[in-house]
Formats: sequence, structure tokens, C-alpha cells
Amino acid sequence: MTSSPTASLPFLHGTVRRGSLIGMNRRLYLAAYDISSPRRLQAALSLLKGAASGRQKSVFECFLTGGERRELVKAMIEIINPAEDRFLLLPLTAADEIKTLGKGVAPGDHSYWYIG
Repeated sequence: MTSSPTASLPFLHGTVRRGSLIGMNRRLYLAAYDISSPRRLQAALSLLKGAASGRQKSVFECFLTGGERRELVKAMIEIINPAEDRFLLLPLTAADEIKTLGKGVAPGDHSYWYIG
């Protein structure tokens, strides 16, 4: 691993906000990892937190340009140990309909938001 995998990733030095992405050539990706070493885990977390607009544990929502995607993958390659760790970056497409399985609740527009 090099000294700083994020050194070549200028977009990681601030949080990406969804509103700032309008009109830009970005695509939505779902990034996820399973990393066994605490040191590599912390490095991957730090890298993805800089690129993500949202996350849940080890799954991140990232709006990236093609160049940012390539740089993110390149930096992650420097962090992970392929014999022990996994990293997944999936491009997502717009869906006409959201489907849930199990006890999932279909999303809807509510008259209130709970943050807590």
C-alpha cells in the first residue's frame, strides 16, 4: 500500500452532495466491501466516505464520473488484500418501479420525516 491512496483523488477531499451533481456527467454506483484487517478496513472506510453521498455500514452510494470511478478502483486496489478481502462497485440504473422483498415497506412520500 502506498502512503496515501487518496492523494490522487481530489474529489475525496470534500463530501459529495447530491444537489451539486445536477448537470454533471456522473453515474450512481453502489460500493460495498468485506475487509478482514482493521487497518485496511479503516483505510477503505476513509476512502469511500470521501466519495459517498450516503452509506449504511459497509455499503456506500457514490455519484462518480468515469475518471473518479477509475481513480477510486485504483486506490482501493492499493488498500485491499485480494486473498482476504472483497470490494464491489456496481453501476445502478434508474428504475421505473421499486420492489421490496420480505418485510420491506415500499417507499412513499410522507408528510413528515423522522431523523433520529
